[in-house]
Amino acid sequence: MKPKRVRVHHLIHMKEAREPITMLTSYDALTARIFDEAGVEMLLVGDSYGNTVLGYNSTVPVTLEELEIATAAVARGTSRALVVADLPFGSYEESPAAAVRSAVRLRKAGADAVKLEGGVRQAHTIRAITEAGIPVVGHVGFTPQSESSLGGPRVQGRGNAGEAQIVDDAAAVEENGAVAIVLEMVPAQVAHRITRILHIPTIGIGAGVDTDGQVLVWTDMAGMTEWVPSFVRKFGQVGHALSEATKEYCEAVKNRSFPDESHSFLK
Repeated sequence: MKPKRVRVHHLIHMKEAREPITMLTSYDALTARIFDEAGVEMLLVGDSYGNTVLGYNSTVPVTLEELEIATAAVARGTSRALVVADLPFGSYEESPAAAVRSAVRLRKAGADAVKLEGGVRQAHTIRAITEAGIPVVGHVGFTPQSESSLGGPRVQGRGNAGEAQIVDDAAAVEENGAVAIVLEMVPAQVAHRITRILHIPTIGIGAGVDTDGQVLVWTDMAGMTEWVPSFVRKFGQVGHALSEATKEYCEAVKNRSFPDESHSFLK
């Protein structure tokens, strides 16, 4: 029997029970199946797809069409985890109506929920998507799609004014119907305060130990790249293992030890 699917209300129960929530990015059916079977509760089809897979320099060029394809692939590889898809830059800023149209496309592709960046300024958009029947995950703090206006990848919410703004943003996300919120690169004490105030789960990335859950970009988590942000812990060296396997394959082909008779079809 297939394992029970994680639903929004399960996340609320986990917060109430103080059971940490796990979340990883995923962009294809292969990794989705691995992460799903490993027990991850939420899979994020993030616009980090642009940096990690498509070769873009930032998340900004990622299109809705590209995320539709990735979302569909992740959904096909998942039997248990709740699939959340990012609304990419340019797909929701124009108006709440445009945001709803974009969210519908991701929902039809297989997403259980969509994620968008912004707090108070996106309150009406969150409300519109929620009223259309699509769960929304908010995202405040450092928001990569707004990196230029934020002065680069910098911690947000420092000082009294900064903290007040992040708290207001988080409250607006919840008040307008979001089912969870990502807190990225905010001081630990601010994330702790928000987690205590909100009734919806908080998912941290570079936000300390007191959020209800944690999310990482899977290629960072698994050691696919040499450099990772300071808040990342590498839980494996998949990149090194893949490199070594590739070198061994090339050597075996060059010295004609592969294929051998055991890999050949008999007449």
